[in-house]
Amino acid sequence: MTAPAASPRRRDLRLDFFRGLALFMIFLDHIPNNVMNHFTVRAIGFSDAAEIFIFISGYVAAMVYGRAMMRHGFLVATAQVFRRVWQLYVAHLTLFMIYMAEVSYALSRLDNPLFRDDLRVGDFLTEPHIAIVKALTLQFQPKFLDILPLYILLLLIFPLVLLALRRHAVLALVPSFLLYLFMQIGEFAFPAYPAGQVWFFNPLAWQFLFVIGAVCGHAAAQGRRVVPGGRLPLLLAAGFALLCTLVHLDWELHAVWPRIPDMLGGLLWPYLSKTNLAPLRLLNFLALAVMVARLLPPHATVLTRIGSRLVIVCGQNSLYVFCLGILLAVLCSMLQMTFNLPVAAQILYSLAGLALMLGLALLLMWYGRTMQKPAQGEPKT
Repeated sequence: MTAPAASPRRRDLRLDFFRGLALFMIFLDHIPNNVMNHFTVRAIGFSDAAEIFIFISGYVAAMVYGRAMMRHGFLVATAQVFRRVWQLYVAHLTLFMIYMAEVSYALSRLDNPLFRDDLRVGDFLTEPHIAIVKALTLQFQPKFLDILPLYILLLLIFPLVLLALRRHAVLALVPSFLLYLFMQIGEFAFPAYPAGQVWFFNPLAWQFLFVIGAVCGHAAAQGRRVVPGGRLPLLLAAGFALLCTLVHLDWELHAVWPRIPDMLGGLLWPYLSKTNLAPLRLLNFLALAVMVARLLPPHATVLTRIGSRLVIVCGQNSLYVFCLGILLAVLCSMLQMTFNLPVAAQILYSLAGLALMLGLALLLMWYGRTMQKPAQGEPKT
C-alpha cells in the first residue's frame, strides 16, 4: 500500500488511517443484523476489514522490525518481535477473561440460549477447567476472539520472514505463496477446541497476505516503489474491484428480492472461503490496495483533516481500541439477539460504540503526550 515513498522516517498516515478504519468496521461487522454493516468495506466486495488489518500488520512489522534489524542486528529485532508477541498474548487472555465474564453475567440475567450457541461459549460453561487451558494454548476461540490468535502466530514466525527479506523479497514470497496454494487445494486446518472445530482464520493461508504486506513495508522502508506506475495497473485494479462490487451487490439485492437473478452466485460462492483466504477475496483486497496506493498519497491533505485525524488516533492505539471494540460488539450483539432492536436503535448503539472507541483513543493520546516522550514517527505493530 505505497506509492513513491517519501523520507523513510516520515510516517505514512495511510497506515494508521486505514487501521483505525478497519477497527471501526470490525466492530460494526461483528454485530448481527446491524444496518450499519452496509457501510463497511464488506458491502462493496468479497473482502472485509480482516484483510486490511492483517496486511497493514505485516506492512508495519516489516518497517519497524526491519529497521531494528538494520540498526541492532537480527537477534535484537527477534527479541523485539517476541516481546510484542507476549504483549499480544497477555492482551488476548485479558480480553478472553473479560469477554467470558460479560457473557456469563448476561446469561445469568437474561437466560437467552442464543448467547451460548451464537457466541460459542457453551463448552466454557460446562467444563471451564478444560476451556481455560485450551484458551491458554489459543485453541479455544469464542466468537470474535479469533483474529488476535492469528496475529500472534504470524508474528511468532516473523523473524524467519525478516531473514528472507534481508536477502531478497522473492525468498519470502515464493515459499509463502506455495504454502498458500497448498491450503487452497488441500484440506489441512488448524485444530481448535472443542473437538472437530478448526481455527476460523487458517494461519497457513492468511500468512500469505501478511507476507505480502511485509514485502511492501520492507520496500517502502527502503524508499522503493511497490505499485507500478502507468494507467494500466490502476485500470485493471479498478475494473476488477468494480466487478466484485457488482457481483456482491447483485447477491445482496437477490437476497432481498429473489426475482433479481443471482449472478454467478452458485459458481463463485464455493471459492470465497474466509477461513482459507480464498483467491477471490485476496485479489479483491489487493485491487483495492492498489487503488488506494495510486489515488491517495501518503500525506494527502484529506488525511490531515479533523475527521481523518480522529480515525488515525484510533489506528495509533490499535490494540486497546480493538479490545474495547470486541467487548462492545459482544454487548451490542446480545442486545440485538434479545430485543431485535429497530434500525434507529441499531444506528444509535453503533454510533455510541464508535464514540467510546474514539474516546479511549483520545484518552490514550492525551496520556501519551502528557506522561511519555513524543512518538518518533514510527508506527506501532
